[in-house]
This record gives sequence, structure tokens and C-alpha cells, in this order.
Amino acid sequence: MPPLADRFGRTFPYLRLSVTDVCNFRCSYCLPNGWQPTGTERFLTGAEILRLVRAFAGLGTWKIRLTGGEPSVRRDLTEIIRTTAAVPGIRRIALTTNGYRLAERAESWFDAGLQAINVSIDSLDRARFRLITGHDRLVEVLAGVEACRRLGFSAVKINTVLLRGLNGDAVDDFIDFVADRDLSLRFIELMRTRDNADYFADQHLPAHRVIDRLTARGWHPLPRVEGAGPAQEFMHPDSRGRIGIIAPYAKDFCASCNRLRVSARGLLHLCLFGSGGHDLRPLLQDDTQIGALQTTLTNLLTLKRDRHYQAEGDFGTLPSLAATGG
Repeated sequence: MPPLADRFGRTFPYLRLSVTDVCNFRCSYCLPNGWQPTGTERFLTGAEILRLVRAFAGLGTWKIRLTGGEPSVRRDLTEIIRTTAAVPGIRRIALTTNGYRLAERAESWFDAGLQAINVSIDSLDRARFRLITGHDRLVEVLAGVEACRRLGFSAVKINTVLLRGLNGDAVDDFIDFVADRDLSLRFIELMRTRDNADYFADQHLPAHRVIDRLTARGWHPLPRVEGAGPAQEFMHPDSRGRIGIIAPYAKDFCASCNRLRVSARGLLHLCLFGSGGHDLRPLLQDDTQIGALQTTLTNLLTLKRDRHYQAEGDFGTLPSLAATGG
């Protein structure tokens, strides 16, 4: 079948696939009260995930990022990585994690076929890390990052959400952290959701201020590479690491959109800030349904909008980014 494409000429080689909504951290910008079960949770099974990946791969998707919640709370995560990596057409498997017990799990994930990993670290200060996440695990998480570097992952990245009052004064510390490490650090501008208006007003730090700081320190923007995410990458001749900026409110941010999202319950989200999802789960129950699923995906792409409409006050219907895998 033809590759997935929308009305605006954008193609979608990249799928962000959530495998659970559950998270064992309580990050202030995402789940400040921790994950709250409803008693109705029924996340995609391994077989459903495999059918979904096969359908997307048949439509030209070659990069899968497993997300959550926190993916590692699933006991079958290693098997999900293994089966996903074996799907014909899938060239890259990545994972986003909070780093919990990463040092002891990284090798099994690497051996199963995981190639790239993003670790969320919102402060390099132990006390602030605990304040943001609710856990005193910075030392453990950093040990996990080093374990991934030693194993030889093709990409080891750190995700840092910009928070004006919690890490806004530590941008230089992060820049210095990657100077002698072959890491890519992503500064992510805090995003507005349906329920975080007060937090957003208090903690939002515009990404352009960090870009100004990078420029002042001699960092230079790099061209985008095939299949890249939304980050604008910067390099410095004296730094082993790189810095990326994800600025969802920048002009034309959505013009380069190349990714779709499927939630842990099987809902296709055409946009992170969309108004609900499209239920794919009825088409994931049997291998004979893959063709029908592919036709459905192709048809749904005609509904994708040209951009998000946060500037017009449309923040979507999701209470937090954990519900779609970020």
C-alpha cells in the first residue's frame, strides 16, 4: 500500500507507541499526584502491538518509539522490543524511560534489538530531581545512562523539560554536562494541556531563551536528518555532545511533523493536542484484519490538521501527556 500521508504532503515514517499509562514517578508537570488507576485499564497485549506494528510497517513506517507512562513497568517489555524489532521494514526501535532500574535492564533491551534510548532527567541536582519527580533516584538514573553508553546504543539522549522555577537557572549546567559525553540532550518546552493552566503559567520557559543562550555560547544549528523527531539540533566544536530544542510554539513547528501516536488503549492520536483518538483496537484482534487496519489508517490521515491550534486556545481534551505517551 502507499505510504501514510496527509493532505498537506507530510509522510509518517515514525510511530510513537505507548505500551502503558502507568508510571511509577510523580513528575510535577505530568502526574503530580501519581498515576491513578480507574479499574478499567486494559492495555494493548503483545499480540495486538505486533499486529499494529506490522500494519504501520506495511505503510512505510520504519521507526517505532515505545513510550508510556513508564514502559518498563510492563513485565513483557523485553519481548515487545524483540518482536517489534523483527518486523520486516522496521529499521529503528527507540524507547523513552524515566530511567528506573535502567542500569540493570539496559543490556537485555539492547540484546532484544533496542537501538536508541531517551532518559528523562529534569535536573542534575539531587534535591531538585526529587522535588520534580517525587523520587531520590538521580544517582541511579545517571548510572543507567552510563550503562547505555557502554553498551553501544546508537543514540543515548536525555530529555529535559524546561521549568522556569525548577531548572531554568541551570541551563548552563546541562550544556556543560554533555561537553565531554557523547550524549544528545533535548530541552523540551513545557506544553499546555487541558488541566495544567496554572502550572503552565507558573513554570513555562520559552524555548527561544535557551536558543539565545546556546547562540551566545557559540553553538550552531544542524540540518535535520531523515526520520528525526521534532528537535532542532545544535552543535559546538568543543563539545562531544549535542543539544536539541523542542519548541512546540515556534513558527512552522508542525510543518515537519512526521510522527503519529497510538495510546496504550489502542487509540490513534493524529496530533498530541488533538480532541480525542480513533479506536483501532477492534481491528487488532486477528491477523486477517491487518489489511482493513491499513485502509482505516490511510483514511484517518485525511482528518489530520495542518497544525496544532494552541495559539487559538485549543489545548485538546487530554488531562496530561501521559495519556498519549508524550
